[in-house]
Amino acid sequence: MNSTLSIRINKKIKKEAMNVFSKLGLDISSGVKIFLNQVINTRSIPFEPKMHYTMTPKQERWVIRQVKEAKKNSKRYTSIEELHRDILGE
Repeated sequence: MNSTLSIRINKKIKKEAMNVFSKLGLDISSGVKIFLNQVINTRSIPFEPKMHYTMTPKQERWVIRQVKEAKKNSKRYTSIEELHRDILGE
């Protein structure tokens, strides 16, 4: 026996998902069915949910340069107490 599932989704997300499924030879209904079957099979969400950070490649390169610079030129501490003394000027 079949059942109908009705969901509200952002138009852009629906269109992009339809494009991906189409390239895979699927319609959106088949894609959702595959997802739901994987939920059942794995007894979980079948992927690791992650935050999407909207950093541009230029911003990412800047951050990487800053981290490398900090690693190369920053003072090293042997203990948290030493760091605290340095911060507090003791």
